[in-house]
Amino acid sequence: MRDTLRRSRRRLLALLGTAALAVAGAIALPGTAQAANVLTNPGFESGSLSPWSCTGNLGSVVSSPVHGGSKALAGAVSSSDTAQCSQTVAVQPNTAYSLSGWVRGSYVYLGVNGGSSTWTSSPSAYAQLTTSFTTGASQTSATIYVHGWYAQGTYYADDISLDGPGGGGGGDTQAPTAPTGLTSTGKTSSSVSLSWGASSDNVGVTAYDIYSGANQVLSVSGTSATVSGLSASTAYTFTVKARDAAGNSSAASNAVSVTTSAGTGGGTGFTQAAPYLYEGWGDPPSPSTVMSATGIKWFTMAFVLDSGGCTPAWDGSRALTGGVDQTAINQIRAAGGDIVPSFGGWQGSKLGANCSSASALAGALQKVIDAYGLKAIDMDIENTDEFENEAVQAKILTALKTVKANNPGLRTIVTFGTSTTGPTYYGNRLIEQAQSLNANIDVFTIMPFDFGGGADMYGNTVAAAEGLKTKLKSTFGWDDATAYSHIGISGMNGLSDQSETTTPAIWTSIKDWSNSHHIARLAFWSVNRDRGCAGGGVVSNCSGISQNTWQFTSITAGFTG
Repeated sequence: MRDTLRRSRRRLLALLGTAALAVAGAIALPGTAQAANVLTNPGFESGSLSPWSCTGNLGSVVSSPVHGGSKALAGAVSSSDTAQCSQTVAVQPNTAYSLSGWVRGSYVYLGVNGGSSTWTSSPSAYAQLTTSFTTGASQTSATIYVHGWYAQGTYYADDISLDGPGGGGGGDTQAPTAPTGLTSTGKTSSSVSLSWGASSDNVGVTAYDIYSGANQVLSVSGTSATVSGLSASTAYTFTVKARDAAGNSSAASNAVSVTTSAGTGGGTGFTQAAPYLYEGWGDPPSPSTVMSATGIKWFTMAFVLDSGGCTPAWDGSRALTGGVDQTAINQIRAAGGDIVPSFGGWQGSKLGANCSSASALAGALQKVIDAYGLKAIDMDIENTDEFENEAVQAKILTALKTVKANNPGLRTIVTFGTSTTGPTYYGNRLIEQAQSLNANIDVFTIMPFDFGGGADMYGNTVAAAEGLKTKLKSTFGWDDATAYSHIGISGMNGLSDQSETTTPAIWTSIKDWSNSHHIARLAFWSVNRDRGCAGGGVVSNCSGISQNTWQFTSITAGFTG
């Protein structure tokens, strides 16, 4: 993946149709906002969150501390979720709006999706945040959000105001169509994952409200969700309603009944959010700085190659210990994180191809395991020398089986390219050999990118992952939940080698899908590129698009599996 960034991973793009906010006036001058709060339940005085929706079911209405009235929002931030609460409202195109709110807590943010935001560090009492934005020329809705920061404790928000004219002209009274095909895609002893077909609306669907019986339990923006906090061995009946920006709700979808599991399910129990970090390329950042800014805990360290004679070295040239790679690993571990080394990649002299036997390769892998006391290793199997060589595939899988047997608790990951609909011939062959050899691989990670310019990065990623799930089910005899728990996704942030575009919004949707289906691993190439440089092209030290620094890493940190 060096040189031209070619990590032969096939990827996908999915420019979800979310309206973009204009950062500068085009031809028409923006209208002036009139002083009227267009948010519903801005002070949470109704005693409920509706129509606000909060990630992870982490939002609640409290009676203290409040800024005004008798109620306020509390967001119970966790180490993996910022407890973001949002509301989508109708707005008028090409119009200036003013957003303000009162917040209390450590690192609290207020903003609008795709537009401006503001934050405060750690006020001991309520402090006011204000920002402004101008809608796009055809924009009819905006999503306002407030959230805290990872592991910073509960935040509070109250009296949030979006001043400006409401949308819809004479008023939108047409409800969306009902969601279709509601089904359960997985369950545990405490959660149920659901998916459904999208609704349509004359203006646009902004949210889906999930009901358990007569009680609304969750609101989401996409067509999948996981309802958590449930009791084991208990029957639940779910329906979903679509809602538009004017607050019109659809009729209910079909009902689906699910009984939660008695145990914890059939998965591996292993999850990992681990973007790639490469010390030999692309202005490598300080990992402790990235961890502090994003909350990420794991990194996939690239790449361990052969320095000659089946001897492992970083990039095939830097000593296994004592150099910049060990310095980075020491920083990560000192900050409470850990690493998984990636063996192989697109180019270079690879251990899998050059070690003479499976036992010799296992010995090389063991040297790295011993050097760093590893909990997991990743074999990135690419190109004709490894991926498209069935004998080398078998050598790698046999070596992984050996080191797993010799290191109890070690997790093994294989990473490989994919088509838009699932594994290719060689991907299918790799999975079949893993089953035949009883290699006991923990995670099969696909690289859904480099499909070709203009690819639908969200849609193709999901389709590729679903294709992998189907292959794992047929090969190993697993159910859906078990198959998902053995899947990983490794994307490419910003521009890919084939100029596909994965935006932060698309990556967020991929992360949300990954969480709702409880897959095992989420990664991207790479942290080195997780810096904005709109128009900069496909380069090593930035993404080629407009983004905040470490934005993709922050999103990935929200992956919980």
